[in-house]
Amino acid sequence: MAIYLVRHAKDDESFRGGWSQKGLINEGIQQATKIGKYLHENQKHFQIDRIISSDLTRARETAANIVESLPLPVEHAEEWREMNNGDLAGISNIEAGEKYPGLYFKSLRMDERYPGGESPIEFFNRIKQAFNETCEEQLEKNHKENVLIVTHGGVINIIYHLLNEKEWTNKNKSFPIFYTSIHQLEYINDQWEVTQENVMEHLSS
Repeated sequence: MAIYLVRHAKDDESFRGGWSQKGLINEGIQQATKIGKYLHENQKHFQIDRIISSDLTRARETAANIVESLPLPVEHAEEWREMNNGDLAGISNIEAGEKYPGLYFKSLRMDERYPGGESPIEFFNRIKQAFNETCEEQLEKNHKENVLIVTHGGVINIIYHLLNEKEWTNKNKSFPIFYTSIHQLEYINDQWEVTQENVMEHLSS
């Protein structure tokens, strides 16, 4: 039984992400196509039974490209979204700097919300709950189902902190998590462990 976490493919980094509904750039579409083909070609290894995706556009488009090669239904879920950056979502970095000078994810207090958005601690608690519920659901499947979750770098970073029992704050240095990288979690000795991280063989072809 495994949970595979996949970061969405590349979007336009000149705009603020978070709850942005901007889609993938051409490079990102190519990345998403490649990971779909890779998962299909290696399905005997991954044995994916279920796909969940954040419902933000860049994740939805990544999942849509994956299922062109790996034909499974996609369950879109708001709880797997990136941090809610409210009024900054999808605006250009230049505009954000003019309207909200000095306002960045790491500049927030843990209990301080983005204008119109959520606070770091609310983000952490949302992802912790979503992850715990998914883990419990997988255990109820009695080791018979593997799930792939298409989500975001900030989300996967929180999960790495949880699995490593490391306190998470928005000031922490993030674990490296690359576009369309695959992170494999397995249930071993009564606990979830990362058994593969940042698998990116699909991008080398």
